[in-house]
Amino acid sequence: MGQLNTTFGDGFVLVGFSDWPQLEFLLFIYISIFYSFTLLGNTTIIVLSRLDPRLHTPMYFFLSHLSFLDLCYTTSTVPQLLVNLQRHDRTISYGGCVAQLFIFLALGSTESMLLVVMAFDRYAAVCRPLHYTTIMNPVLCLSLAAASWLGGLVNSLVQTGLMMAKPLCGHQLNHFLCEMPVFLKLACEDTGGTETKMFVARVVVVVVPAALILGSYAHIGRAVLKVKSMAGRRKALGTCGSHLVVVSLFYGSAIYTYLQPKGSYSENEGKFVALFYAIITPMLNPLIYTLRNKDVKGALWKVLRRGRDSG
Repeated sequence: MGQLNTTFGDGFVLVGFSDWPQLEFLLFIYISIFYSFTLLGNTTIIVLSRLDPRLHTPMYFFLSHLSFLDLCYTTSTVPQLLVNLQRHDRTISYGGCVAQLFIFLALGSTESMLLVVMAFDRYAAVCRPLHYTTIMNPVLCLSLAAASWLGGLVNSLVQTGLMMAKPLCGHQLNHFLCEMPVFLKLACEDTGGTETKMFVARVVVVVVPAALILGSYAHIGRAVLKVKSMAGRRKALGTCGSHLVVVSLFYGSAIYTYLQPKGSYSENEGKFVALFYAIITPMLNPLIYTLRNKDVKGALWKVLRRGRDSG
């Protein structure tokens, strides 16, 4: 069987959803709507976190980082997906594909680490309320955020480097974006050693953070049960419950995509799972965190009233 070794001068063809042409127009409409809500929701959180002094807290500092991550996460893939859904030429340059792979993986890894930091913040707020402001001081908050970004970049650099060092056979990527599991299927050589190294990196970036978050919420659960006030319990459960929903959505899809062997990975299923964590989850995050949050609602109405009065 003849194989074509992809060189730096060659590009790739993103197959996307061309196998289901009847779905492409509907996908274009829905993805456009979801992307618009993602831009609006996450931008609103970032702006409100800057404008309202009541939101100048560690929780909203990290939430604004998450919103910025989600904006970048979706923008690294969605515009090109929307263009490809409307045209027959779905090629992407070699450099563009590698850049997308690196950026998408870096942002996903950073989000995984940032969710751990946010869980630690909730643990300090619920389990150490009297020492919360001392523990979550501005220097520590900046350090934790910077460590999350740096860790994500390093992980992506390592995994992307390992993958692109392998010769690739063929130019068709059966996906709508340049993603690691699809690249592994294009490799000409046996990828057993590379997959083992990547699996270790993914355990560090996905499994360890998920375990730390579950551990922190076990402590939070015990602390909440000791709270005598029902109002205090509801407030703690509301704040932490929203974070747990985000964690479940993110890590569930990440484990499905990145922690299963190459042989059992379904490219067709992978496309729809990728739609979920690349588009749906970033759109839901602002709603999940703010739907029942009086501080954010109050800040939003305050900004809207100020704009109406000045107009």
